[in-house]
Amino acid sequence: MLLPLPPGNFQAYLFDCDGTITDSMPLHYQAWTTTLAQWGCEFPEDLFYAWGGRPAVDIVADLNARYGLAMPVAAVADQREAVFQAGLGTVRAVPGVLEHIEEAYRRVPFAVVSGSTRDSVTTSLTALGLLDRFPVLVCAEDYARPKPDPEGYLTAARLVGVDPEKCLVFEDTELGVQAAEAAGMACVKVPAPWER
Repeated sequence: MLLPLPPGNFQAYLFDCDGTITDSMPLHYQAWTTTLAQWGCEFPEDLFYAWGGRPAVDIVADLNARYGLAMPVAAVADQREAVFQAGLGTVRAVPGVLEHIEEAYRRVPFAVVSGSTRDSVTTSLTALGLLDRFPVLVCAEDYARPKPDPEGYLTAARLVGVDPEKCLVFEDTELGVQAAEAAGMACVKVPAPWER
């Protein structure tokens, strides 16, 4: 079932990756809880979803501050990524979003704008057989200010050569929706797994 689109003549589609193209948020949460358990760190599921779209290193740093821990930020983020990638064989595309990708492919340019690393995004899209659909990837290492800042989406618009107001964003997190709106772009809110 196609997700309803806002009215407009959109000339590019910009997609978040995790939870938007890939139905990977439950797997991400499992990877977080498995990794953080070694450090005795809690990560409530509601907080995980509230922080969706943030870079992993920022999440680890904020969990350290929140719980008075001293987890090695880069090492924990890398370990969580390894646990996540080990489970990617079970991930599927988000229904409704995949249909828009298939319907609009080659009709409008596509880009991915993700708070995840390029390696993570590339691996996820490859697992779904969709990497070739996205010639432009704007990932965590490609912009300085994460969502809700519009930098990632504005960078993607520039790279696909389309004015921001003519781009349509597909996002599953509130931070991502805020980033799209701050960039002056229309947005489709992708339902969370429990809302589908």
